[in-house]
Amino acid sequence: MSVAGLHEENSAEVVVDSFRDTPDERLKTVLNSLVEHLHAFIKDVEPTHAEWERGVEFLTAVGHMCDETRQEFVLLSDVLGVSMLVDAINNRRSESATDTTVLGPFHMVSSPARDLGANISLDSVGEPCVFAGQVRSVDGAPLAGARVDVWQANGAGFYDVQQPDLQPERNLRGVFVADDEGRFWLRTVVPRYYPIPDDGPVGRLLAATKRHPYRPAHIHVIADADGHAQVTTHVFVEDSPYLDSDTVFGVKQSLIRPVVVVDDPVRAERYRVPNPFRFIEFDVVLDPVTA
Repeated sequence: MSVAGLHEENSAEVVVDSFRDTPDERLKTVLNSLVEHLHAFIKDVEPTHAEWERGVEFLTAVGHMCDETRQEFVLLSDVLGVSMLVDAINNRRSESATDTTVLGPFHMVSSPARDLGANISLDSVGEPCVFAGQVRSVDGAPLAGARVDVWQANGAGFYDVQQPDLQPERNLRGVFVADDEGRFWLRTVVPRYYPIPDDGPVGRLLAATKRHPYRPAHIHVIADADGHAQVTTHVFVEDSPYLDSDTVFGVKQSLIRPVVVVDDPVRAERYRVPNPFRFIEFDVVLDPVTA
């Protein structure tokens, strides 16, 4: 029996051939492509044994940092731009629909259902503001009963899961059901820019490459309505630092909004806030689901 063996010249071909009987065609396609690209990377970089071991140790450390409230692999995917690329591939939508962006690593707990107008800032850390908008279809029709899931950092730049001993549980999180005109509104605080967790291997990678760990100030939004495609997006605060250098590459110009000061006693009474008040407005446009 002749054994060809694996050599530098045929390495990818030999390994790809080992998957030839894989019954799941999608799995087979993914594995074949992974092997081909990974082997091409190794041949391009030509790592030493020590460098390869260091790479394995890095990935092992990433895994060790993952727990119920922290996902270091998501952070790694984010800072390498992979999360945004996957998002772009999976959200090819009409030009009229709201742009998508990454989910982020802090949607680790479910947001509680809250009434329209509720105050999601349970610790009152930050500058009070009203966040409001309308959910519409691409043809302009309001989407009554649309669901809007919101979560954000407080005015000090921390999420509730980062400070379980300081922030109330489910702070700055809420799921709202839009009214008959597709409108939603809630009371919150103006979010602050913040660093992604940088005390682990991803943080050490950023430091080694002279990259900062910061994200600009933003509010996360997931919106969906019956018969329409769900959108996962952010509302970025205009004039926030790091809009032009978000460490996870998530900023899109169409998602930047100002924080305006509204002097209107009637609207202030409607939102149940003192007049004048700070206001962020963000409408969401959804694509209908096509068969």
